[in-house]
Amino acid sequence: MPFRFEIIIKDRSSKARLGRVVTDHGAFSTPAFMPVGTLGTVKSLTPEELVEIGVEVILANTYHLYLRPGHETIGRLGGLHTFIHWERPILTDSGGYQIFSLGDLRKISEEGVTFQSHLDGSLHSLSPEQVIEIQRILGVDIAMVLDECIPYPSPYDYVKISTSRTTRWAERCLQARREGDPALFAIVQGGMYQALREESARELVGMDFAGYAIGGLSVGEPKALMTDVLGWTIPSLPENAPRYLMGVGAPQDILEAVMLGIDLFDCVLPTRNARNGTLFTSSGKLSIKQAQYAEDKRPLDEACRCYTCQHYSRAYLRHLYHSREILSSRLNTIHNLFYYTTLLTKIREAIQQGHLTDLRKTLFSRQNDPEREDPTITDATTGIM
Repeated sequence: MPFRFEIIIKDRSSKARLGRVVTDHGAFSTPAFMPVGTLGTVKSLTPEELVEIGVEVILANTYHLYLRPGHETIGRLGGLHTFIHWERPILTDSGGYQIFSLGDLRKISEEGVTFQSHLDGSLHSLSPEQVIEIQRILGVDIAMVLDECIPYPSPYDYVKISTSRTTRWAERCLQARREGDPALFAIVQGGMYQALREESARELVGMDFAGYAIGGLSVGEPKALMTDVLGWTIPSLPENAPRYLMGVGAPQDILEAVMLGIDLFDCVLPTRNARNGTLFTSSGKLSIKQAQYAEDKRPLDEACRCYTCQHYSRAYLRHLYHSREILSSRLNTIHNLFYYTTLLTKIREAIQQGHLTDLRKTLFSRQNDPEREDPTITDATTGIM
């Protein structure tokens, strides 16, 4: 079935849209959040558990699957859907963030990227054409062009050179496509410079991609600046194509971006925080490692209907975390992803019913210190989070 995006209804009080993406492996509703399954797995959960939670689409990573177990191996085994036993849509990031995170282990040129594997130090090269070939062999539903995720802050001259190269790479990716390939999304870059963001969007839209991502955000810039970049970029993107904000996943940021017209999100925040003992609840974030929960019989969130909250107490979850039991990561991840799928369901329902502004006013009003973030843990060499 050819890739298709349809807008069902537009919000009257904002630029939000309720939509639907149709792919060869089924359809999913937008706005949507994609859990990150970098290596072909959303850490600690089975595909069946993801379905039960309500996940409709996941993200995997081209760079990591290319290195291990290898895209050709996955292809011989029936493609990524068969390999990981996931029958719903998959989007693959091209590896641009990993280029950003590899630092001294990589060299960027007009041809593409040369880098040392973080696994064994072996030398590899990826061109735009190779990135399309890898994603073709993986057999995913949505592929991303090769881009450079620009560090923040970066000087104007560097950002201009990098953004122009990303645009040329995008054109090469488009030319490398074959009939039956995954739908291809472009990635708007341009750093924190309005003119470069607008130019990047304008040139990419002129090439007619299936969708458009906004990259290079959530790399250390203030939230207000991220909002500015979205305000500069989104008006240049077509109405009839999905808009994907890469790597942004704080609940409040998702809602704000939806109201600006974003349709797709991905982030490691819910799964990584779960493994680190930080849970999202209707009253704000809860750190299960704290001593005050040692004898707390209550569920994580009395308003939550997830498997974890229906069966386990805060005291038990704290015990599992401090005992470093595998079950801790599993139960915490189930809860956090259920929170996210429920959040996106509420947002979609509010758009349909015309109550999105009211939802914005009430959704986080009871939360304790909603802006506070726990320290994040990232392997800067691999980009795995």
